Amino acid sequence: MTLFADERLARPAGRRRRRIGWTLLLLALAGTVIFATVPSPYVIQQPGPVFDTLGEIQTGKDTTVPVVEISGARTYPTKGSLDLLTVNLVGNRSSLPSWLDVAGAMLDPSKAVLPLDSVYPEGTTVEQSNEQSAVEMQNSQRDAVAAALTELGYTLPTTVTVGGLSEGAPAEGVLKKGDVIVSVNGEHADSVSGLRAILAKTGAGVPVPFLISRDGVEQTVQVTPELSDEKTPVPVVGIYPAISYTFPFDVKIQLENVGGPSAGQMLALGIIDKLTPGALNGGKKIAGTGTIDVDGNVGAIGGIRQKLYGARDAGATWFLAPASNCDEVVGHVPSGIRVVAVSTLDDSLDALKAIAADRGTAELPSCTAG
Repeated sequence: MTLFADERLARPAGRRRRRIGWTLLLLALAGTVIFATVPSPYVIQQPGPVFDTLGEIQTGKDTTVPVVEISGARTYPTKGSLDLLTVNLVGNRSSLPSWLDVAGAMLDPSKAVLPLDSVYPEGTTVEQSNEQSAVEMQNSQRDAVAAALTELGYTLPTTVTVGGLSEGAPAEGVLKKGDVIVSVNGEHADSVSGLRAILAKTGAGVPVPFLISRDGVEQTVQVTPELSDEKTPVPVVGIYPAISYTFPFDVKIQLENVGGPSAGQMLALGIIDKLTPGALNGGKKIAGTGTIDVDGNVGAIGGIRQKLYGARDAGATWFLAPASNCDEVVGHVPSGIRVVAVSTLDDSLDALKAIAADRGTAELPSCTAG
């Protein structure tokens, strides 16, 4: 009798356990679906296209053009490649990656997960961000040409203009796109870094006189800088400076849909290689990144870890990295890549000379911890 009673009692309990199990499974599936589709407050940075500054870029189905095209000056054959690297961003304020996408990116060493506000600050539209990136790229191209020609002994007249303004910026309603900036606080600004240095000295919260030329007429206006919302705040007025130089011949850079200032160093090296006899790289495949100014200073860039993986995937074995990015490089170099830390265009040229000759490469500076 007891046996039959226990059997009858066991049947409802077993059904309850199965129902609980199915319920938990359905909840887990629902949670997975939600996790996979709910937008996250992040964007994903990953390796982007690689462009050889000595090579060509496809502009149509059957059309290619040189990345760097020089006319009006003697050029020389090149070998190997000098690759510039890019990064792609997945997501923006109107189309955010899911939590599942973010989780996958966290497990991929070639990708980075960035807070949305650090890439697209509150109040800044994607269009405004793209405009700023385009202006930075135009400046980078001009600075690369200027740095290369200055390295080769040319003297270049310089003009700084207002390339664009941020919405709600201190300069809004005071400066206009196209204004030529003659001086700031009585000092001549002939580069973006020079303009930033002047503002760094004047500080935030104090009106600063800008001598400008608008439609050919000079006038002085007052702009009060404010601190930026960067990790290390600096005084800014909210303009995108555009730099123009008077060049002795035409150097045309043809890169579509590439923004930001990080291509400067490799573009400058590509220009120098084309304007000088022999192969700077010894015919090898070399990649790199870094901003550059007219004086040949190589500056830090964003996304260097992703660019290291982009270089490896493109087949490069050497990578020229800004020394100021070394803290992000150490411990994150893919196998097969040798990093050389550079601070100036001269550093990069010395490194290329050693790599081309296969001599002295052991002494080339690399990124070290601390």
